[in-house]
Amino acid sequence: QVQLVESGGGLVQAGGSLRLSCAASGRTFSSYSVGWFRQAPGKEREFVAAINWSADYANSVKDRFTISRDNAKNTVYLQMNSLKPEDTAVYYCATAASFLANLRDSRVYDLWGQGTQVTVSS
Repeated sequence: QVQLVESGGGLVQAGGSLRLSCAASGRTFSSYSVGWFRQAPGKEREFVAAINWSADYANSVKDRFTISRDNAKNTVYLQMNSLKPEDTAVYYCATAASFLANLRDSRVYDLWGQGTQVTVSS
């Protein structure tokens, strides 16, 4: 069964850090682009970061978040530093078969994880 499983979410104070993990089974990450998206209550899902040959970040998280991949572990990470209350959301990872697609567009992704909750208290 092909699936993505996120982990690492939790409750953290503003200014703190968390590292999210996205582990794949039945799919080799090195052959796919991987993205992180988030959705806060009452808001649309939004792009956070993505990685193909290089990394791309939403302006709101640039210089605070870092996306990376460990192909040996078939896992992608999202290191989140200097967290703010506005980062509170459910975070999802997803894979896209193309390395050339617009990875900021959620429609290019074909497989999504179930999400992990991140809550940042002020």
